Amino acid sequence: MMFLGERDRKTLEAYLRGNLVRPVTLRFFTQELECATCRDVRMLLEEVVALSPLLSLVTHNFLLEKDIASTFRIDKIPAFTVEAERDYGIRFFGIPSGYEFSGFVETIVCVSRGETDLSESTKAFLNTLTQDVHIQVFVTPTCPFCSQAVVLSHKMALESERVTSSMVEILEFPHLAYRYGVRAVPKIVINETVAIEGAVPEAFLVQKILEALV
Repeated sequence: MMFLGERDRKTLEAYLRGNLVRPVTLRFFTQELECATCRDVRMLLEEVVALSPLLSLVTHNFLLEKDIASTFRIDKIPAFTVEAERDYGIRFFGIPSGYEFSGFVETIVCVSRGETDLSESTKAFLNTLTQDVHIQVFVTPTCPFCSQAVVLSHKMALESERVTSSMVEILEFPHLAYRYGVRAVPKIVINETVAIEGAVPEAFLVQKILEALV
């Protein structure tokens, strides 16, 4: 089964050719007896990587390579990172399908370019961080606003070594939806203490990060 139709593949291939600058590595964590959605994620990543010589896929066995999983702070699968010359703390837990696919592609391009369109004031704020910030964005594939929240969070991780950003697809991790009381998506949780519902503006997210650091 192919996730991308022929027309979509050609469109995406042309888009990547025109927008990728630096090589990007997708680091995928799965296991030998693949989890319910691990196979689908692997197949999707393989399809995307095949569209550009600047993309590569590295696969790790979550159970047999626990030291690597721990190094990259991967505690559940399916999961993958989006890296360039270093790991930016950008994580996808679950398959970026449906509306999430566009956010996945935009994240790849941002990492390849090594820059974001965040405001100068936001960049300045992120550069002054002295504490770690972990942003989790809980999503579903049918949510038209979730990818916006995911990309904003990932951009902040790209701009600051203090920030890590995780997309979590709640249909694949329902226990996390229960733990964090996810009743609407996107739901953003910062450092386990501050929660927001909805795709909020950049400045609002900055304010919530400040609240989480108090």
